[in-house]
Amino acid sequence: MRTKAKPNELQITRIYDAPVEAVWDAWTDPEKAAKWWGPRGFTLTNHSKDLRVGGHWHYTMHGPDGTDYPNKTKYFEVEEYRKLVYDHGANDEQGPLFRVTVTFEDLGDQTRMEMTMAFPSPEIAAQSKVFIKQVGGNATWDRLAEYLTEKRSNEHIFVINRSFEAPVEKMFSLWTDAKHIAQWLGPKDVTMEYMDDEIAEGCTTFFKMTYADGLSMYGKMHYVTIDAPHYLEYTQIFCDDKGNLSKHPMLPVYPDTMRTRIQFSPEEDGNSRVTVVWQPDGKVSPEKLQAFLEIRDSMTQGWNQSFDKIDAMLEK
Repeated sequence: MRTKAKPNELQITRIYDAPVEAVWDAWTDPEKAAKWWGPRGFTLTNHSKDLRVGGHWHYTMHGPDGTDYPNKTKYFEVEEYRKLVYDHGANDEQGPLFRVTVTFEDLGDQTRMEMTMAFPSPEIAAQSKVFIKQVGGNATWDRLAEYLTEKRSNEHIFVINRSFEAPVEKMFSLWTDAKHIAQWLGPKDVTMEYMDDEIAEGCTTFFKMTYADGLSMYGKMHYVTIDAPHYLEYTQIFCDDKGNLSKHPMLPVYPDTMRTRIQFSPEEDGNSRVTVVWQPDGKVSPEKLQAFLEIRDSMTQGWNQSFDKIDAMLEK
């Protein structure tokens, strides 16, 4: 069990469906790290890596707008399959921004990753938390989950996490009560209304989403598992106004059915983390799979806008 975060620290916990050796290799092999390191839309160029106490990892992150972010990480502790301690954000022009301690706990077929980022002051930690959220920095650890799943089982998934200042029971109710869902599901400036709103195992809801420009689309959610207050699973399709299978008006090539799995996990101080895993369901053509993979960046934007609506609801 990790210790409680200090005022100048930010902490992240993730459980990955991969053995600790695979998670460690994804972190420490520079070619593998380049597949997932950084927010969505970022790429990475490795220059050198010396994984030992006193060694350095020299790399450059490339932002989607073309901005380069050079980094020279220095390692202070390296315990194979167990722990890394290093400074982050240093380069030839500046010193490190914060100190990272990340531990890897072997859970058999799973691995618990716990990360602590220590900043010079509580004020800088608070500012960094806002900045990380704005640039989508936490998507790095979602991309790692996607990479590990693809390598282990050849399945292609989309993952997103968000922590909320509410207990899991409250968060679960926001996902399983139609009157709540209608207030937050969908990107900003989208309104939602239900035609059929019974949410129970084996039941299917039917809804309409309307965008600010007047575009309307319809969908159905079929609930497979409802295990309060920790787990929810449903499949989703786009349909026409009669409920017949259809296409998204802006995505003519896309998987017909998506499967959504949501895990609700308690965190410190009565907060909770929601983990959404989204993936094509059933047999999918290469063209439709590629379409799914190509819009994962925009999926992050859409889900975050929905999550922002939840934050606003909780503030009230």
